[in-house]
Amino acid sequence: MWNVTASHVSLNTLKIEARKEIFPLNQPFRISRGSRTETSVITVTVSDGQHTGRGEGVPIARYNQSADSVLAQIESIQVVDHLDRDKLQQLLPAGAARNALDCALWELEAKRSGKHVWELATIPITDQIETSFTISLDTPAKMAAAAQGYSKSFREHGGAPGPLKLKLYGGDDVDLARVEAVHEVAPEARLLIDANESWSVEHYRKTVPALAELGVELIEQPFPADTDEVLETLDHPIPICADESCHTTADLPRLKNSYAVINVKLDKTGGLTGALQLCQHARKNNFKLLIGCMVCTSLSIAPARLLASNAEWVDLDGPLLLARDRDHGFHYQNGKIGMPVSELWG
Repeated sequence: MWNVTASHVSLNTLKIEARKEIFPLNQPFRISRGSRTETSVITVTVSDGQHTGRGEGVPIARYNQSADSVLAQIESIQVVDHLDRDKLQQLLPAGAARNALDCALWELEAKRSGKHVWELATIPITDQIETSFTISLDTPAKMAAAAQGYSKSFREHGGAPGPLKLKLYGGDDVDLARVEAVHEVAPEARLLIDANESWSVEHYRKTVPALAELGVELIEQPFPADTDEVLETLDHPIPICADESCHTTADLPRLKNSYAVINVKLDKTGGLTGALQLCQHARKNNFKLLIGCMVCTSLSIAPARLLASNAEWVDLDGPLLLARDRDHGFHYQNGKIGMPVSELWG
């Protein structure tokens, strides 16, 4: 099991810098709440003059975060003495600011110690991990075309298509047609779906049995996060995963009768420290794990990648949605990702 330890890095000897960076997407990305053509991230560096650690946080509008609010939170930390990861958990709420700082402190300690982060945290590692690829919400025909294009490269190399995660929207009543269209062009692909809180109970009851027949293996956040209790009244032929409903370990007790799976994202847990704790407590409460991400660069993926060896599902495809990634970013090959190189993080 993972061992979460404090870093004991004093802020008196550290320089913290934070900046907003914008990365354009390779094509518009749409979910039930809207679409985007770029992603804004906050990049943090923490330096002692000899070693530097980096971290990335993605402000999430769904949780009332903006680039300015995240930068303000990070600025507030610069007057704190003897900051370590334990103290950071108390000073900032779970979110993008704490994530970026926490991951930067992890890397700084790793560089000071001459070890990798996963060695410091005693995290079990698998060299190659299969990740799903997200198909943006669109018409059935366009989602099928996207799935077909992604799967083509697998077939050219003699392999089966990797898992596909389909963004759905219950409000237009064509979700089943979307999944059927993708399944027709990529029948070998494992299918996950994500409704981003857009379904009604009626839509669930009408759609889920047919999705089960199509082999869909996971449904992520079908209902708004403040209506979790409705899931206790419904059949679950497909496991249900909590995303917007679960941020930290504090959320787990109220989810036990509604969800079978937890989506662990570092921008929700507030960093690798909180994510390790959430994974530990979720396992103790018999939840399965999906390790997820926002639309982000490889710097966000690197710490999340460390959790992937102990998860049933992995959804770490953020950089694949970008027109350009950071230098030394992850290399995705046949739907699999390796470990981060030292020039990137860890």
